[in-house]
Amino acid sequence: MTTGLERIASKARQEPDLKFNNLTHHITIDLLGACLKTIPLDSAAGVDKLSVDDARAGFLQWWEECTAAVHNRGYRPPPVRRVLIPKPGKSEKRPIGVPTVYDRTLQRATAKVSESIYEQDFLEFSYGGRPNRNAHQAVSMLKHVIANKKVSWVYEADLKNFFGSLDQSWVLTFLQHRVTDQRILTLVRRWLTAGVMDNGTWEQSEKGTPQGGSCSVILSNLYLHYALDLWFEKIVKPRLQGEAYMVRYLDDFVVCFQLKGDAERFQNVLGKRLQKFGLELEPSKTQLFEFGRFEKRESQKKGRRSPTFCFLGFRFYGFRAKTGQYNVGAVVDSTRRNRFINRLKESMRAMRHQSLKDQAKNINLKLRGYFNYFAIPLNSRRLGAIRFVAIRFWKSVLSTRSQSGKVRWEKFRKILENHPIVRPKLRFTNQEFNALWQS
Repeated sequence: MTTGLERIASKARQEPDLKFNNLTHHITIDLLGACLKTIPLDSAAGVDKLSVDDARAGFLQWWEECTAAVHNRGYRPPPVRRVLIPKPGKSEKRPIGVPTVYDRTLQRATAKVSESIYEQDFLEFSYGGRPNRNAHQAVSMLKHVIANKKVSWVYEADLKNFFGSLDQSWVLTFLQHRVTDQRILTLVRRWLTAGVMDNGTWEQSEKGTPQGGSCSVILSNLYLHYALDLWFEKIVKPRLQGEAYMVRYLDDFVVCFQLKGDAERFQNVLGKRLQKFGLELEPSKTQLFEFGRFEKRESQKKGRRSPTFCFLGFRFYGFRAKTGQYNVGAVVDSTRRNRFINRLKESMRAMRHQSLKDQAKNINLKLRGYFNYFAIPLNSRRLGAIRFVAIRFWKSVLSTRSQSGKVRWEKFRKILENHPIVRPKLRFTNQEFNALWQS
């Protein structure tokens, strides 16, 4: 964080009710240049078809024109280019908005300035889309809460079409709780209403924020900070009879309760609270169920199977350690695993005529990304099994390259010696992962 943004953060932390009315001058050439450098060279172009390389080459000229327009409140963001990407495990596709490279740069810089304020306000149980916070910390936190706090009931929730449902007037209202600089507010308002270009046709944006824009992440966190987080912390919890804890990662959240009555009351009022802000729960991904050390004890007595639930791609379950102490495990969810394996197989089929070196490189790239995310304690055996499936299927695919080209194990072992497939390696010890939520 630059010195100017550090001063903003310090002031926001010291004065929780302060409103900032002069922020635009912090969008400097240095900040914009740094934001442009963070955009990968292979990023998709926007409606202007300008590549990242071309944008970097013309940066100085653009910067002068852009800052003048922003200060004069004359900047007009171009519409985002709509791209449809497959929804995991579904036939329908998710619309993603691709801004131009320059507009993306300005969004990132504006988000950085806004983050310096709102990071001082956001609550500890919010993890998604925030600097120095990640999904592993959220998983660690949830494990810690269930294993160590008075938890007997879990409410798992997901919001339906969250990014597309945000009420733009509420977005601006929430933003003005801390930001009154009209130039920043004008920028955000125009980003929200810039519209979408789809096959050469412009469509107006009347609600929501396009997924893909750098500002959409902080605006979504800002939205749920006021619509959900503060409400839960300041209004709901003081009225409960027992303990309650929330862990949220963007629009996915889990709430843990000590008492069933508290959980049911929360479930009854949550829908009304969300409806006020134009949000709706996804019924297929929302449920209330008994979970925790007491449920585990009762299940063992009655010989029944304890429930499990999924959060951020991990399947959570309760178990008794060798010491007899109750603990919570988080392993790769089978649906997520099967989805990855199917995508990996499709990729192998498509590239089977490439060189062995290129094939191994692409397979390792996909496996490494998957392993990096799921390589937490208790997952070694499952990740090793995925590697084994990948190796066997690669051998099978190589055998289809020609009618007489069956690859036997003796030959395939030599291929693996020259082009080894990456092995999973846990990123944390059990102790390190359990303490990750504190970092």
